[in-house]
Amino acid sequence: MKRTTASRRNASTAAKQPVLGTPQGLTEAERRTYARIPVSVDFVPHECFSAVDTEAKLFGSEAERIRIPVWTSFPEAADDISASSGRRARLNAAEEVALFLRYNYARYRLGKLVEGQLRRATVARGREMIAWYERAMKARADLVRANLALVLAMAKRTKIPNVEFGEVVSEGNMALLRSVEKFDVSRGFKFSTYACRAILKSFNRLATKTGRYRQRFPTEYDPELERSDWDVNRTEIQRRDSVEAVREILSENRAQLSDVERTIVMERFAITTEAKRKTLAQVGKMVGLTNERVRQIQNQALNKIRAALVADYAAA
Repeated sequence: MKRTTASRRNASTAAKQPVLGTPQGLTEAERRTYARIPVSVDFVPHECFSAVDTEAKLFGSEAERIRIPVWTSFPEAADDISASSGRRARLNAAEEVALFLRYNYARYRLGKLVEGQLRRATVARGREMIAWYERAMKARADLVRANLALVLAMAKRTKIPNVEFGEVVSEGNMALLRSVEKFDVSRGFKFSTYACRAILKSFNRLATKTGRYRQRFPTEYDPELERSDWDVNRTEIQRRDSVEAVREILSENRAQLSDVERTIVMERFAITTEAKRKTLAQVGKMVGLTNERVRQIQNQALNKIRAALVADYAAA
């Protein structure tokens, strides 16, 4: 009884959650982007967001163009990454602050628009939401791309037994994304300081989870214990064998079929040819009979073929 009541309460809560309706008039591409916009948009506040000229400073024509460093790495081969290529370009403090302000201001404006859209959906507001959502996603992508080297550096220093290097990098990338979501530039710290701690914590969680798994399942993978695919392929093998047996019966006419019966069976099921199987009406036009008569002759012929198959299997 308690479980039923809790289920009803959860269903009622889910039913009361607001839904962001899609306004009419958006293009197909706009609809796909609009569908990805969440109902609740979080952001890290900043004192400059309430200023009138903040949008122009961050996204206007006079806004600083930031060159994002491009990092290319191959996580599957940690030892093959050369460290002799010298220091690569990195974001300076001002560029880093500007990117985070763009990201959070875009989310701030998007959240305001979502609140209005929930009250009354309009096409103009929907297109404005799409524009701010794309700005937020671009700023986030730039921040992640500029700091991917942090993940690689931390992963090369971390050794977790029974965990591949690529999995460690993947876990670090997720921690980097979460750090970008939560970082507050107004505190005055560098993002690398905050992100490195979060990445190392994610590696510790991965090591703990892997250790617990190894305690419960200490056996290594054994190819000899891999499940055979015989059960999966058995039906297909049986079907091919049956088709081949029917082809032999038809070619040797061991079922004693008449010419009309053989023609109907071969054309209806395309057993001995690669052509497409024909309908009752198409076969009826070929042999000059009605659809119903073709169906009757087909069933008679199939019964004869079935009897021949049974006889062959009994003899074998």
